[in-house]
Amino acid sequence: MSLDCARRVLKIEAQAIQDVLARLDGSFERAVDVLFACKGRVVVSGMGKSGLIGRKISATFSSTGTPSFFLHPAEALHGDLGMLARGDALLAVSYGGETEEIVRLLEALKRLEISLVTLTGKTDSTLAQASDVVLDVSVKEEACSLNLAPTASTTVAMAVGDALAVALLERRGFQPDDFAALHPAGRLGSKLLRVEHLMHAGNDLPRVSPETMMPDVFHEMSKKGLGMTTVTEPDGRLAGILTDGDLRRLMEKHRGATLEMRAGDCMTRGAQTIGPHVLASEALNLMEKRKITSIVVVDEVKAVLGVVHLHDLWTLELM
Repeated sequence: MSLDCARRVLKIEAQAIQDVLARLDGSFERAVDVLFACKGRVVVSGMGKSGLIGRKISATFSSTGTPSFFLHPAEALHGDLGMLARGDALLAVSYGGETEEIVRLLEALKRLEISLVTLTGKTDSTLAQASDVVLDVSVKEEACSLNLAPTASTTVAMAVGDALAVALLERRGFQPDDFAALHPAGRLGSKLLRVEHLMHAGNDLPRVSPETMMPDVFHEMSKKGLGMTTVTEPDGRLAGILTDGDLRRLMEKHRGATLEMRAGDCMTRGAQTIGPHVLASEALNLMEKRKITSIVVVDEVKAVLGVVHLHDLWTLELM
């Protein structure tokens, strides 16, 4: 019984989205033009369930490069109207298009010369008639068995809001770096971090020269705690690396004679390297594929910038 209900609800809402997809026309392009041209913030407003949808749309705008905030229309009429400023644009979400609190904002919008884009199911409503652009988000029926509770209509409004946000994202040329800058915490941000933000650099970078005696190499590796060290030329370019595994094999092969050797005699040449702007997720994939625990970060002339350790990347995966 419940499964049948769920299938019916999802079928109705999926069909509602298909219907609005078929209606998309030049109005959508004009709406994107208006919101893109906004010099201030894209203010989103709506009452009740439409207001909840509006909050989500506003949050999506903000997280994808379009500065936005949600304005509760009733609160606007009781003092928050001062949050609006010339240069802003307003996106109204009102299925009936007669929401009193939003309609009462029209005079202020006109006075401040704020452009109005409306998502509504009634394209002949008061709000629609006052809008610069109207997007038809009407539905044939709600998914509610009583055909009363906003269900399919809120789904469609949410989907069109997402479409606007993504269209604006693409219009702005929003890139993964921009997204990471707005999502510094949590799993989304961690997946978009660059290795330059994670690498062990400066005093934390294990580094010796080819002439460094092996007892000093042991000390550097132990002090820095990454299970390896870079071996660099006087100009900073990478000559090779030494790892814990290399040391074990050297000790087995040369026994006590290893202590009389230099780093340049023992190092592994041709170590795997990456650039500083590589995504952390790409670095993790590469290290797991090559079965290595550390990777050296170098610039365009192979000068060593830092080292990224597998454990640092695993920590990000767990966020």
